[in-house]
Amino acid sequence: MKKGENCDFLVVGCGMAGTIIARELAERSDKKVLILEMRDHIGGNAHDFMSENGIFVHRYGPHIFHTDSQRVFDYLSRFTQWRNYSHEVVGDIHGKLLPIPFNLNSLHLAFEPYKATRIEQKLIDIYGYGSKVAILDLRRQPDVELAEIADFIYDNIFSYYTRKQWGLAPDEIDSLVTARVPVFISNDNRYFQDTYQGIPAKGYTSLFEHMLNHPNIELHLNSDARRRLRLESGEVFFDGCPFNGTVIYTGPTDELFDLRYGRLPYRTLDFVFETHSTTWYQSKGTVNFPVDREYTRITEFKHLTGQALNGRTAIVKEYPRAYTGADSETPYYPIQNPENLTLYKRYQKLTEGFSRLYLLGRLAEYKYYNMDTIVQKALELADTLIKS
Repeated sequence: MKKGENCDFLVVGCGMAGTIIARELAERSDKKVLILEMRDHIGGNAHDFMSENGIFVHRYGPHIFHTDSQRVFDYLSRFTQWRNYSHEVVGDIHGKLLPIPFNLNSLHLAFEPYKATRIEQKLIDIYGYGSKVAILDLRRQPDVELAEIADFIYDNIFSYYTRKQWGLAPDEIDSLVTARVPVFISNDNRYFQDTYQGIPAKGYTSLFEHMLNHPNIELHLNSDARRRLRLESGEVFFDGCPFNGTVIYTGPTDELFDLRYGRLPYRTLDFVFETHSTTWYQSKGTVNFPVDREYTRITEFKHLTGQALNGRTAIVKEYPRAYTGADSETPYYPIQNPENLTLYKRYQKLTEGFSRLYLLGRLAEYKYYNMDTIVQKALELADTLIKS
């Protein structure tokens, strides 16, 4: 496959999107698939590994699988067993730990009992028990006490955290992003309420290894598609030769066209890993820091993985900052606002001249997707390509 002449499908990226589309095409169409991955490992941002201290960690921050889709869950279950894990997050609000997202339990921890009970009843009467309310919607309520609780959540949990995470004020970010921070009118402390939740029992890397184990898949690690793939006048060139197959691209779309219109803005993260000589560092898998500290959260991996290890644990602190495009950085979060989406659409329009080029995934589509959505989109694209 050195020149791509024996490859029917070329997939750029070996994260969740690229791996699933490759497996589906290889298995269901019985055609050859070549994956180009610029990193030295599979799994994209979900990659996990055993650290030198003997602790299983997620290299790019915590990844918790959750979905309501039977198809998505059943598909991944072909390649892994699951550890039954429901993620719980607390926020350190001036030294007091409150469940995050803010819920009725948080309400009773933050306010005196009589007041909290009264506000709880108002929330249930207006929204219904079990509902989710965007904080910006709650702030529009005319009731004085509801306005007070909305301001408390906005000031202590939402506003500063948003500025740290995104480098922007809440009103400068697309509402689809801010809506991801709801208030739960329930006593359910789980961060996700999906039907299916868990962590691959042997880790995400093992899951990817099983998906990639197919004779029609060839994988090239340390392979930068920017140096091997060229788009010119409606034609795709691979390693300098015309490529007549199908390309599925999961990387940043601006880089596919050499930043022709300028770089699309992203947020990146600096991860600081620490090992501590204690069995447990914190009470929950993740502790958020909405009102102080330079980092946004601390995750302790043993809560997620279930690894039994006494007297030693590992954590990671996350420091968000602007993505500059340096080789050492990873673009994690597209900053969705009207200006950036307009820029993305200019790049997207450039792809329309290539009939067998498809964009797939968070980077390529410049959208904030959960893992299960990526799985669903990869399966749907495979359905389309196999039928064509």
